[in-house]
Amino acid sequence: MHLRPYRPQDAGALAGIFFDAVRIGAAPKYPAEALRAWAPMRPTAEDWDERLADLWTVVAEEEGVPCGFMSLAADGLLDLAFVAPDWRGRGLADALLAAVLDEARARPMKALHTEASRMARPFFLRHGWTLDAAQEVERGGVRIENFRMSLRF
Repeated sequence: MHLRPYRPQDAGALAGIFFDAVRIGAAPKYPAEALRAWAPMRPTAEDWDERLADLWTVVAEEEGVPCGFMSLAADGLLDLAFVAPDWRGRGLADALLAAVLDEARARPMKALHTEASRMARPFFLRHGWTLDAAQEVERGGVRIENFRMSLRF
């Protein structure tokens, strides 16, 4: 596995990782209607490149194929954190988070925050993040539970 910065030509692959991570990877923790509201369709490469334009994004790849990514916003929001379902449990998320933390410290940021899914909450807790609040967000008329979390350096 190799980590590298995001490139615009990654957009289609990362859109697919996002879609599969939500629709397949998060299926054990959310009802089908929530998954459909969260990711109603696979984003286009153009839309996903636009979504990532203002974020610092690190990509994990194996043999040139992206298999996970995390994105950091200028305000310290860990905005996106997704691993392809077939790659879960192989340490990709640990490596991606380490890269995000290195970037945050280099900026220098003093804290990060995120809105973690039910799937991601245990991962962030293992890495020392604090659970600040459970909340519900609305997507397509469906309420979806997630968790505001933070990490101070």
